[in-house]
Amino acid sequence: MAEETINQVAYTDDNIRHLSGLEHIRTRPGMYIGRLGDGRNAEDGIYVLLKEVIDNSIDEFKMNAGKRIEVDIDEQKTVRVRDYGRGIPQGKLIDAVSELNTSGKFDSKAFKKSIGLNGVGIKAVNALSTNFTCASYRDGKVRKVVFQKGKLISDTTEKSDDENGTLVIFEPDDTLFKNFTFHDDIVETMLRNYTYLNTGLTIMCNGRRIISRNGLEDLLTDNMTVDGLYPIIHIVGEDIEIAFTHTNQYGEEYYSFVNAQHTTQGGTHQSAFKEHIARTIKEFAGKNFDYPDIRNGLVAAIAINVEEPVFESQTKIKLGSLTMSPGGTSINKYVGDFIKTEVDNYLHKNSDVAEIMLNKIQLSEKERKAMAGVTKLARERAKKANLHNRKLRDCRIHFSDVKNNKKEESSIFITEGDSASGSITKSRDVNTQAVFSLRGKPLNSFGLTKKVVYENEEFNLLQAALDIEDGLDTLRYNKVIVATDADVDGMHIRLLIITFLLQFFPDLIKKGHVYVLQTPLFRVRNKRTKIKDKKIIAEADEHRLKGDKKSDFITRYCYTDEERVKAIAELGPEPEITRFKGLGEISPEEFSHFIGPEMRLEQVTLHKTDQVQKLLAYYMGKNTMERQNFIIDNLVVEDDRPEDIEQ
Repeated sequence: MAEETINQVAYTDDNIRHLSGLEHIRTRPGMYIGRLGDGRNAEDGIYVLLKEVIDNSIDEFKMNAGKRIEVDIDEQKTVRVRDYGRGIPQGKLIDAVSELNTSGKFDSKAFKKSIGLNGVGIKAVNALSTNFTCASYRDGKVRKVVFQKGKLISDTTEKSDDENGTLVIFEPDDTLFKNFTFHDDIVETMLRNYTYLNTGLTIMCNGRRIISRNGLEDLLTDNMTVDGLYPIIHIVGEDIEIAFTHTNQYGEEYYSFVNAQHTTQGGTHQSAFKEHIARTIKEFAGKNFDYPDIRNGLVAAIAINVEEPVFESQTKIKLGSLTMSPGGTSINKYVGDFIKTEVDNYLHKNSDVAEIMLNKIQLSEKERKAMAGVTKLARERAKKANLHNRKLRDCRIHFSDVKNNKKEESSIFITEGDSASGSITKSRDVNTQAVFSLRGKPLNSFGLTKKVVYENEEFNLLQAALDIEDGLDTLRYNKVIVATDADVDGMHIRLLIITFLLQFFPDLIKKGHVYVLQTPLFRVRNKRTKIKDKKIIAEADEHRLKGDKKSDFITRYCYTDEERVKAIAELGPEPEITRFKGLGEISPEEFSHFIGPEMRLEQVTLHKTDQVQKLLAYYMGKNTMERQNFIIDNLVVEDDRPEDIEQ
């Protein structure tokens, strides 16, 4: 056999590169801020940048320096954050905002229980911003440094009568954060969380005043979407604060914080709270309650202050620390001792609250036991179904896989029908994207008990696929994506799925895991030879997905009528226009465009002001005639088919 010739790429000294700290951040932003995103998701990078700046101002407040922070975001997407703390020491200002591993927080005397300890955050903001300005006001002088994409442009010092403190102005780089927008509701939630954890702090956001007087009690009051069964129990200790109540909703709901950082994925402090709150209540009751029965319907928040906290990533959304300080008391013991003493004392002093709590637990226990037989059979059926049928086309990486650093990319599409699931299955990323196929329209679960989850095969299998029977700790996918047709039937199925989740797993929505897949309504395309604007052709070739072949057509996928009109204007004359009616009509080749890097998702949210129970009762209840009359009274008859669609 002839010897094969192997072409090797030269590997020399020239291939070895050194990147400065800020260059490395720009080259590998995901290592520092997680995902990039466009601002539609609370975990998108632009909010991490904002958080990193505000964290420094919060640390000043925690050191009793400055009780006011001003945050302004203009329409040009420029962010301005001004605090009235001590101001960054001016001699080290450039180092503090541009040199990695440089920070005043390595000195525990200056910052004992700080959020930012790694000397990275503000540098990431600098590196990933088109324009970045930091000014330190201190002792009658202001030193101002200006950077562009991490490169120093100017450095000035002059006299100033302004109060001491720090001003940071930045504009995220739109070549990295494409088409980004700061969403007011996400920003306000972030800022409110800061005030809940720092009573006495005032944050002004675009002229709006945000303040909390009751800490975590205010947090629960503002976020609970159903009424508590008894007044919120709110207890504050040294370096720890807790608040909780029970509701009639299913599942458990937690908000946890470390040094005012919202740990959305929990961690050692949240685990300790869950264990010890259940144990303390069980011991107080003197009955052999199961922990899940005790915690069913529990809505709770915990905040602790830790010296030199260790988080599982730079984005600091999960605490990994085992001790309250290096070599100090374990977090589990600290939280446990506090709860054992304070909650037990509270329940002994407030027998009326204790009685309501124990009645709720007994009802949960009674319902669970009534379902025992059904639950066992349903689990066995779900296990066999996952092994022997194709309802679930799984992926390789799961959100619950703590060993995999890409777990946050995991998602599951919930589809209806073989054609839709088939298109997604053939075009998905098998490493991170799973597909679950429903059979027909699911049951309307409004007003039903959780027994229906086990008796209804579709719901039972979906619950098993998500692995959320015992709460979100074992959730297998970071994103649960409802993918239905863009027609009346598809909308109905979408509502039925969301109703099911609202009824039995509301925390899945509250924690930001549920999305609706947006797919295009139209495809507008034209032959290259008919397009006069060469720039459009060049841009189409530049943005072609890796592996795509050069097409004879230039194509625009349009999600709205406005996008369709714009595409027709760009690609005319006489473009070919197709109206997509269902997911099954979109070929797997095309579907890869819609569930790839530029996938459009609309997050399903749940807030106190949404009046969810009232909405569900109206739209999903048994008041059929009332809804029918509403439709008749508000019906607008028109032909919504665009005239320019080819027949």
